[in-house]
Amino acid sequence: MDIRKLNAEVDALVSKGEILPAVSKYFADSVVTTDHDGTVVNSKKGHFAKMEKFLGGIAKVNGITFHHSGVGEDVSMSEFTFDFDMKDGSKVFWHEILRRIWKDGKIVSEQYFLG
Repeated sequence: MDIRKLNAEVDALVSKGEILPAVSKYFADSVVTTDHDGTVVNSKKGHFAKMEKFLGGIAKVNGITFHHSGVGEDVSMSEFTFDFDMKDGSKVFWHEILRRIWKDGKIVSEQYFLG
C-alpha cells in the first residue's frame, strides 16, 4: 500500500470537512485514537460516534487549513488549523498535528497534538 497516497487522500477529505467519510473509509475497525487531552477511544465505531457528536455541535466552519504532511514507512504526520464557531457559543481554534500509524492500508492509531 502506498501510504503517501492514502495519507494525501485522507488529508484531502479532512481539508474539505469530510471527516466522517475519512473515518469510514480509512480507519481500521480496531483503531485507537488519542486526543490532545488524553482521551482514548478504542474503535472505529466509537471514534465515528465521537466525531459525529463534535461535528453536530459546529455552527459555522470558518476554515480548515492543511499545512504540511510527512510520511515514513508506516507513520504519517499531518498539520492542520481548524477554526469553528460552536452552537454553544464557544470557539474552537486548533493548530493540530495528527500522527497516524498505518497497517495494511488502514489507520490503526491516530493521535492529536496541539501546536
